[in-house]
Amino acid sequence: MAMGPLDAYLPYLLNRAGARIATAFAAEVRPLGATLQMWRVLAALRDHDGQRMGDLSGTTSIEVSTLTRLVDGMEAKGLVARRRAAPDTRVVTLQVTPAGRRLTRRILPKAERYERVALKGFDARDAEALKTALRRLYANMDALKNLPAE
Repeated sequence: MAMGPLDAYLPYLLNRAGARIATAFAAEVRPLGATLQMWRVLAALRDHDGQRMGDLSGTTSIEVSTLTRLVDGMEAKGLVARRRAAPDTRVVTLQVTPAGRRLTRRILPKAERYERVALKGFDARDAEALKTALRRLYANMDALKNLPAE
């Protein structure tokens, strides 16, 4: 089966839309001293503070080695803190600090605006259908890593 025009190819369309949003959003949070990846971490911890690094890697789609360096920088800025989890002190969790919560509150309205702009012209049902489809697509691709190559 031959591939059609590039603008009909789903991975291209997804990447193009995601890159457009990411580039614009990153430029908007940079003056606040944040990056897109930092926002992903803060947003994930806003939803569930005290995550382990492995879980946070899965939630944010940031590779563990990259996430470790990112968290090192965020910890140096006082935005997050690593904690040993009781009773198993080998387990390290990540907590948002008050400074991290303040930064999250400053970025959140920008993130909400980007979602509104991206979904302009979609009614609530279509917007939810799109999100559901994207979650399913992600799960399909996640399952691919467990399948042998063809």
